[in-house]
Amino acid sequence: MEETRAFDFWYAVHNTQIVLMPRGRLETFGVTLVRYHLLAEPMDSVGQVRIREGRIQSFRPQILTPDSLRESPLESGFASEQAEAFARWLQEQDISILKYGFKIRQETLSETVVHDALPNVLDRVKADLESRNDPYSALLVGVDEPWEVSLLTLLFGMTRNSAPLNARELRADPDGSKHEIEAAFRLAARDKSSLSALAGLLKRRGRFQEYEDRFYALVRAHSR
Repeated sequence: MEETRAFDFWYAVHNTQIVLMPRGRLETFGVTLVRYHLLAEPMDSVGQVRIREGRIQSFRPQILTPDSLRESPLESGFASEQAEAFARWLQEQDISILKYGFKIRQETLSETVVHDALPNVLDRVKADLESRNDPYSALLVGVDEPWEVSLLTLLFGMTRNSAPLNARELRADPDGSKHEIEAAFRLAARDKSSLSALAGLLKRRGRFQEYEDRFYALVRAHSR
């Protein structure tokens, strides 16, 4: 039974084609929603295509440093001795690993069976998605069962494309405070009523003095 499941898994991985990869990268400091369309031919049917539509939610990535791997070896997926050895290797290489969290949102999943040849259905769905110009849309051709495995190819591609920039931004702003403050400044620049929220954020973060001149310059600009 285990061999059968392993075969199904790798069969799905190797028989998945990403037709449209999302152009937008995964957010470094927030949640990303990717909308996918997965086309597959049912195993025992001819001239039919099942279209699954749904969303994948990507959570804010985290940097797994050598120290964090030593502190939580079980969460990293390694036994204690393995985690220690791997952490030492990371220190020698001076690199870090990004940890991503994904959720396939089943509540948004819908299925439609179309009576037509796969190439025809693929052309129509692709043309429709391209006309929407959504940077977070994905189109795949995969297997009908286990169809969730086909999404792994998509997840791998998205993380590979996003990881270099995510890592740079996280190293520059590990706790996300700079990103949060900059977003609050942009909002306050457009909306005077957001100035009090900006001031509160700066005080909570203990950084009001650092941004004091910029904050009062914005207050004066609104006063004019």
